[in-house]
Amino acid sequence: MCGIVGYVGPRPCVDIILSGLKRLEYRGYDSAGVAVVNGTGLAIARSKGKLKNLVAVLAEKPIAGCTGIGHTRWATHGKPSDENAHPHSYAGVAVVHNGIIENHLELKAALCAKGHKFSSETDTEIFAHLIAGALDAGARDLAAAVHAALDQVSGTYAIAVVSAKRPEEIVAAKNASPLVVGFGKGESFLASDVPAILEHTRDVVYLEEGELALLTQAGIRIEGPDSQPRTRAPRRIEWSAVAAEKEGHKHFMHKEIFEQPRAVADTIRGRISLEQGDVTLDGIELGEEYARSLERLVVVACGTSWHAGLSGRLMIEALARLPVEVELASEFRYRDPIVGPKTLCLAISQSGETADTLAAVKEAKRRGASCISICNVVGAAIPRECAEHDSSRAGAEGGSLAKGTLYTHAGPEIGVASTKAFTTQLAGLFLLAVRLGRLRGTLSTEAARAHLEALRQLPLLMDQVVRQEPSLMPVARRCAQARDVLFLGRGGQFPVALEGALKLKEISYIHAEGYAAGEMKHGPIALIDEAMPIIVLATKEPAYEKTLGNMEEVRARGGHVFAVVSEGDTLAASLAEVAITVPQAPPLLVPLLSILPLQFLAYHVADLKGTDVDQPRNLAKSVTVE
Repeated sequence: MCGIVGYVGPRPCVDIILSGLKRLEYRGYDSAGVAVVNGTGLAIARSKGKLKNLVAVLAEKPIAGCTGIGHTRWATHGKPSDENAHPHSYAGVAVVHNGIIENHLELKAALCAKGHKFSSETDTEIFAHLIAGALDAGARDLAAAVHAALDQVSGTYAIAVVSAKRPEEIVAAKNASPLVVGFGKGESFLASDVPAILEHTRDVVYLEEGELALLTQAGIRIEGPDSQPRTRAPRRIEWSAVAAEKEGHKHFMHKEIFEQPRAVADTIRGRISLEQGDVTLDGIELGEEYARSLERLVVVACGTSWHAGLSGRLMIEALARLPVEVELASEFRYRDPIVGPKTLCLAISQSGETADTLAAVKEAKRRGASCISICNVVGAAIPRECAEHDSSRAGAEGGSLAKGTLYTHAGPEIGVASTKAFTTQLAGLFLLAVRLGRLRGTLSTEAARAHLEALRQLPLLMDQVVRQEPSLMPVARRCAQARDVLFLGRGGQFPVALEGALKLKEISYIHAEGYAAGEMKHGPIALIDEAMPIIVLATKEPAYEKTLGNMEEVRARGGHVFAVVSEGDTLAASLAEVAITVPQAPPLLVPLLSILPLQFLAYHVADLKGTDVDQPRNLAKSVTVE
């Protein structure tokens, strides 16, 4: 959600910034702009719409300079427009900002009372006024002025600031929105995410909550909220910029669907011991005594990760016999949740920066729960929050508590609609379920071996499903003409139905709903007619026969049935106009197979309709505001 790029060094900065913003387009945006400090002062270019519009503006009126910041905006305060696009400036200070200033109305009223004039509807412009005011009031440097401004602000932010008075500096600060700084030779870089700067440097530091960074050609100084320096060793990024390219696919989403067998294989590689019938949860501390003391596990997540959590509930309850609740993080944080020392909180997030999930983790910890996470991005905010627990509780609660993160190895996911994040999260959840089962004594060595062997075979089975892509085209052509689509599933396939419906609505803008098949007669059956496609997940689940009954009910009302069925199942296939087969696998693992046809379906429907597959309207990859 929104993207920031900054550069200071000997090279002209505009092309570097534009290239970085291009690599952040996956985050979603509706306008873009740059601010450059040069020998004549501060120059700004902004444009509503896609980045190409800004490129056209800069082609007509080039801006020169070696220090600059850029931004792609996703509207929160104020409609998408040239005036509301970032950067915002005042008195020689320019600011770009991700997040929300919660007390912006009070601050703006106070500034207006002092004679300040505002040129936009945004909350961000307030930063420029506050920082300029601090400089006028005698702040010793730009970093001090930014600290002074931040002291007055309530809310979330990742900001980057330049000033005509300090032409060789960028100041950046972070609170709840991601920000990373990159170290070069005689130059420094800044971005919301690593792909934006990876072609220039592999040595980065993710800013912690409340930290401020001063970027110059000579290097980067990091300070805490108290203005005191902090020493942070850069992390070396190993994956290449090529990994974030399309590699011949029409869209990133298409490429990422195909990457899933490899991504799942990478996620489980090195973590399975068939000999011991156990799992190594590298990055997570989870002792036997603590695991046995648990009364329940609470999953907090949003969107696709929430659907993964619903599947994970079935895995953990079946293998570890531990009650699991799956909570929407945005709801969890605003009620009075009942969690405590015998509750393990599991946060699931692709980016590790999801604002509601991060807040839910903090709330669970505040109430005494231990927190762990499943995440794809190393060093993100949620993993950092889960990296520590209150060590003073360890003795009182009977042994060490849980902490840490199980990283999926999906690699960069550029398409806004998550695909490989979902399947790698499912793989991570299955690993966690087996480990908990072994620790709690509910899963024997022999049973664990069987489950892990089945998991180990999944990438090969997923590859078989991916190769069936062409068989989805008749279904895609039918759904592309529909106004509404209903997805039905039971047991482990219910979360898959939810996820399939989400994928379709996200990128094709067709209304789609996922339902537990047993609930069809409690309302949705009234919608069924000759115009509505019904996608049924009819794999061999415990309630398989009941699902066949649902298919018959749809057919009796003239609905068009399309089904995902188990390989060799001619009965379920005979009840569908088109049946897509997936290899047989244990029910807990079938979702990693059955979701693949639904991802392809959503993709091809969107492609047929001509919508923006990788950057659907109004959506953002990393939701870092509420």
